[in-house]
Amino acid sequence: SSAASDVYKRQEKIMEYNFFATVARMKYIERWALMRNTYPETLSEHSLEVSMLAHALCVIGNVRYGKHLDADKAAVIGLYHDASEIITGDMPTPIKYYNNRMKDLFHSIEDEACEKLIGQLPEDLQTYYRDYFFKQGDDTEETKYLWKLVKAADKLSALIKCMEEEKTGNREFVKAKESTEQMVQELSKSYPEVKDFVQEFLPAYAKTLDELS
Repeated sequence: SSAASDVYKRQEKIMEYNFFATVARMKYIERWALMRNTYPETLSEHSLEVSMLAHALCVIGNVRYGKHLDADKAAVIGLYHDASEIITGDMPTPIKYYNNRMKDLFHSIEDEACEKLIGQLPEDLQTYYRDYFFKQGDDTEETKYLWKLVKAADKLSALIKCMEEEKTGNREFVKAKESTEQMVQELSKSYPEVKDFVQEFLPAYAKTLDELS
């Protein structure tokens, strides 16, 4: 019949896209690859934590400091902020930031990896998702601030990981904790949201389950 023929033609035009199946593989990427971990942390776990922290920092900024930040967008940026590592793997920080040439080169590789991931989406969705991977030339102060808080959330997540390893007696993360703690303290001077989180929420990560209860 004509109706059945139309359905068949529409089905013929359906294409398959790999974006979400590829992103789902974040759970197979382990972070801190050069260090002995008491509990291995996957990229998927880290991304979820950064998403929650970025959202919280934006909420603090809006409620306490009169900002107009899109906390929901920050959360989604946090989810995808390291998605390029599905392709590149987790490059250890000492190598990634060995010098400016290495840093610039790796950022270029990350951008290419993000482009490859976005290319796995249908064309009509690519522009929408591009906003979560790239700043897209939006130079408003609020947008710049939002992206910086996502970066701060990434550092907070790294510090939390170091604290958790230290709590188990693993000294492998002592130096990483010291350097990350210093970065977070510097961020606290520029971003009151980070300062508030460090003062009010960060200490609880050192508590046992009984203490949290």
